[in-house]
Amino acid sequence: MLGSVINFVAIIIGGITGILFKDSFPKKIQNTVMQGLSLAVILIGLQMALLTENILIVIFSLVIGGVIGESIDIEKNLERVGKMLKSSFQQENDLFVQGFVQASLVFCVGSMAIMGAIQDGLNNDPSILINKSLLDGVASVAFSATFGIGVLFSSIPVLLYQGGLTLLASFVEQYLTDPMVNEMTATGGLLIMAIGLNIMGVSKIKVANLLPALVIAIIGVAVI
Repeated sequence: MLGSVINFVAIIIGGITGILFKDSFPKKIQNTVMQGLSLAVILIGLQMALLTENILIVIFSLVIGGVIGESIDIEKNLERVGKMLKSSFQQENDLFVQGFVQASLVFCVGSMAIMGAIQDGLNNDPSILINKSLLDGVASVAFSATFGIGVLFSSIPVLLYQGGLTLLASFVEQYLTDPMVNEMTATGGLLIMAIGLNIMGVSKIKVANLLPALVIAIIGVAVI
């Protein structure tokens, strides 16, 4: 789990750095930097989305995944966790929950998190997650400068999610084929694009409620 631990630490260090230096930059600079980061997030999502080889699977996954996610209301439950953390640490910042939710989604959704965790578990090679850690660390600086301390707590689901995949790597790897990873990545790319749009304030897409689409994409490839 070395890669996941490094990722965990990188987010915390980046988050603390952003909080410490946020007052060093005028609000307009913070806003412009966040807009730039949002565009970068959208670009990353677009690159991932274009990996699809069967757009119908992506569409089907989003529809079915959305129905499942909305029924469970994953977004509300994730926000509830954020509010519990906010209350526990007596935080007054209204952006605490938004920072926790948005950062958690950005850091957890994507093929680097999945394939990096599997590679770390199977081959004891954390190189993918180390590269991801550098990206997440830089992103957490910008996120925390805008959203505050809530971003630091996004490191917890990252550690649990990636660490869990690392521990289950031998089981997961035998079932994941390249087409499955491609369609799951493409579907995740659209979710990351939605996160970027949300951060910019262009939309209010319930990204968390679409997370089941990632699993549906894998099932869709297996069935077809």
